[in-house]
Formats: sequence, C-alpha cells, structure tokens
Amino acid sequence: MTESAISPTQAASNWLADFGSALDKSDIAAAVALFDDDCYWRDLVSFTWNIKTLESKAEIKAMLEATLARVRPGGWRIDGEASEAGGVVEAWFTFETAVARGRGLVRLKAGKCWTLLTTMTELKGFEEPKGDARSKGVEHGAYADRKTWLERRKQEEAELGYTTQPQVVIIGGGQGRPSSSRRTSGPAIPGASATSHCACTTRCGTTTCPTCRSPTTGRCFRRRTRSATGWRCTPR
Repeated sequence: MTESAISPTQAASNWLADFGSALDKSDIAAAVALFDDDCYWRDLVSFTWNIKTLESKAEIKAMLEATLARVRPGGWRIDGEASEAGGVVEAWFTFETAVARGRGLVRLKAGKCWTLLTTMTELKGFEEPKGDARSKGVEHGAYADRKTWLERRKQEEAELGYTTQPQVVIIGGGQGRPSSSRRTSGPAIPGASATSHCACTTRCGTTTCPTCRSPTTGRCFRRRTRSATGWRCTPR
C-alpha cells in the first residue's frame, strides 16, 4: 500500500504506534526521528509538570532525556477519526503516564510529526467524580442514619478544616504579590488570616497590624476609623 493510499486515521495510528513503541523502549533517538525538522511540542503538565513549548528536535530530545524515566508514558490510542487538509493529517489521541491520564493532538506532514500537543486531564486516584462516580442526590433503601445529599454537604462543610483536612490549599494572589501561609497547631479556622500578620485594609492595599490580631479569626479586633488613606485601627 502506498503512502497516498493510507487513510488519515491509519496514518495517525501508525505514527502513534511507532512513537509509543520508541518511548516504551526508551529509544529517544528513534522517537525524535519521527518528528519533522520543523517541529513543535506543546506540553501542558503531562510530561514537564509545566506549560512548555519545545521548538526543535534538540529541545524535544533534551526534554525526553530529562523526563521519560519518571513519566513512563504509554497507551497511545487515536481518539475518533483523523482528518486531512492541505497535506496535513490531524488527529486527537489519548495516553497515560505513571500518575495521570492525558489527551493530545498530533499533526503530521508526510508521515512526520509537525506539531504535538500533550495535556494532562486527570491524576490517577484523584479522578473527577463525574458520570456514575458522581455523588447521588438520593440514596434509595432504608438504613440507619441515612442522610440526604444536602445533609451530607452541610456535614462536609462543618468538618472541613477541623476533623477532615484538605489535601490541597490554594493561596490566592493579593494586590501586587501572592499571600503567604504559615503553619499553625490544630485544625484550620474558617476565616483565619493566611498571612503571617493581620492586615487592616487601606485604600491602596494592606498595612500589617501585628499588635491587634484576634487569635480566633486572625483579623483585627480594634475599632477602626476612616482616614485619608483608608481604614485604620485605633487604640482603645
């Protein structure tokens, strides 16, 4: 069968099979040889744990040398049917790594990869509860202490930070810089300050207030008055 007689789906499937085989064997040279001289690989977390664009065979080779042993990718499968336009074959595919599942897009020119996109879609063991895994609003059957979805949700909100600790804490960025966190003994307190000192709000950001921080909420407990620069706490 000649190159022109191969369907776009078959061409993409063949490339993914060759690419996956080379990576399984840790044959980086063979994997890089499947890319065109003018090639690009955009990775979103799955290989580099970063947002990274590789713009040559040399950069792709260096990235694989640094990450392949740790990532251990596999399971490269075409997702749906490939398409072709202007001599470029385009196909979506799925794959897995040692810790995650991903989805990607490949574009081929004359059987070689022109552009490759790899993205992480979910971490293994931390899959999004969707479809059959989604929490059900109604549980059928009669058993002791059965709770509705709303009751379970309220219980979760009441326990989170006290008897149940979160696996991830997201710290938002403030005006001009991100906030900092500090370790405290005991469970987290809802509404407590995430900064090392209490901050009284002013018109142009925050001014630290280390002398009047509430040990319960982490906020300023003094009476505040409005000034030309904003709100400031006042001595008792």
